[in-house]
Amino acid sequence: MAANYEIDNVDLKILEVLMKNAKKPYTEVAKQVYVSGGTVHVRMKKLEELGIVDGTTLKINYARLGYDITAFIGIFLSKSALYDEVIAQLKQVTEIVNVHYTTGNYSMFAKMFCRDTNHLKDVLYDKIQRIDGIVRTDTMISLEESISRNIQLNDG
Repeated sequence: MAANYEIDNVDLKILEVLMKNAKKPYTEVAKQVYVSGGTVHVRMKKLEELGIVDGTTLKINYARLGYDITAFIGIFLSKSALYDEVIAQLKQVTEIVNVHYTTGNYSMFAKMFCRDTNHLKDVLYDKIQRIDGIVRTDTMISLEESISRNIQLNDG
């Protein structure tokens, strides 16, 4: 793929339609964007090659699967240089769904799902806080997710 490929309004419109419903067939996307289905297919292939589109995912309602606790964990490292070792260990904690390396109060900020408060306690004490390099954690339990969306790519 040429490094000089420029994203245009057609690409942005295609992405906007698929961000609302990634399962929408390319033929339906094409009708909404006023291009051919082949154009959508070619454009999506280019966006994947450029790394702009990085696969598709399912949005899971974990509460309906018995994971009633959504928690955010602020992680303090003893030294920033330990980040690689700590992230390798955090990848082994299956309840953690994402981790950000951050500025501000925390070295790292993680999101995780647990079945209940006992499960959360076990994950914190038996898995996360035993990792070498983590000196302290702050835990915040989410009461409700009020907004979950993609950013708007087009101005109008």
